[in-house]
Amino acid sequence: MAAPVTREGTEAPGGRSGLPQMDVTTFPSQIFWLVVTFALLFLVLSRVTLPKISGAISDRRRRIDGDLATADEAQKAASDALKSYETHLAQAKARALALADENRKKITGEIEAIKAAADKDTQAAMAAAETRISAERAKAGASVVQSAAEAAAAIVSRLIGVDVTTQEAADAVAGGPKRI
Repeated sequence: MAAPVTREGTEAPGGRSGLPQMDVTTFPSQIFWLVVTFALLFLVLSRVTLPKISGAISDRRRRIDGDLATADEAQKAASDALKSYETHLAQAKARALALADENRKKITGEIEAIKAAADKDTQAAMAAAETRISAERAKAGASVVQSAAEAAAAIVSRLIGVDVTTQEAADAVAGGPKRI
């Protein structure tokens, strides 16, 4: 079985009870060590740590200010570059439009010249064709007169039995009706 549990007192050796830091007799030494500890801590912080922290903060501030100034300069440079780009782009567009207009006028002039030459060639070809057509008409007209004279001679010879020459029939057709 289990051994019986014995309880010993919670009293400090020497017959004191309670928390030692609450013992009023030790307050002066506790206050002394508190002041010494805080003084050392204050010296270490003020001489070593705080200058490092303030130096880091000022370095950071300078770096941030420098970066902001660099960013402002870069923004101004970008703005100037954008304005320059837009100016050059507008000039290029104007030149392109001028070249396009000039080419359009040049091509229109060339087309007009080609049209004029084609019209001239067409007029010449039409005049030559009309001349040929007139010659063919005259030739066809003479051929019709000749054919009509031959047909008239053949008709007269069949109808009335008189032989008429082709020349006489042509003269009769050309002169109109004659009374015999």
